[in-house]
Amino acid sequence: QVQLVETGGGPVQSGGSLRLSCAASGLTVSGYNIAWFRQAPGKEREFVAAIRRSVSDTYYADSVKSRFTIARDVAKNTVYLQMNGLKPDETATYYCAAAYTISIARVMNLGSYAYWGQGTQVTVSS
Repeated sequence: QVQLVETGGGPVQSGGSLRLSCAASGLTVSGYNIAWFRQAPGKEREFVAAIRRSVSDTYYADSVKSRFTIARDVAKNTVYLQMNGLKPDETATYYCAAAYTISIARVMNLGSYAYWGQGTQVTVSS
């Protein structure tokens, strides 16, 4: 049974940093494509970052490039999202998701991911 558990969310001031963790069980983070999405109240869930299996290519939404970093720790079977320079409009629930097979063209599509965590809340105050 696949389970993804996100932790690390919480309150932070504008310009601050947080590191989110996505601990996986039932799959290996090295063998799956793992992504982070976020959803703010009243808005659609949107892509944030992804790391592809095997080749470790990373992808980022334009709005977070140079501020966010996705990385995986194979030994801990965990994927991290380091978030720096957080902004108030990035207040959202952050979700990790996993997919075994995914094309480069669909890395940013939430419909490409079969497994989802329950989310962790990030609140950025101004």
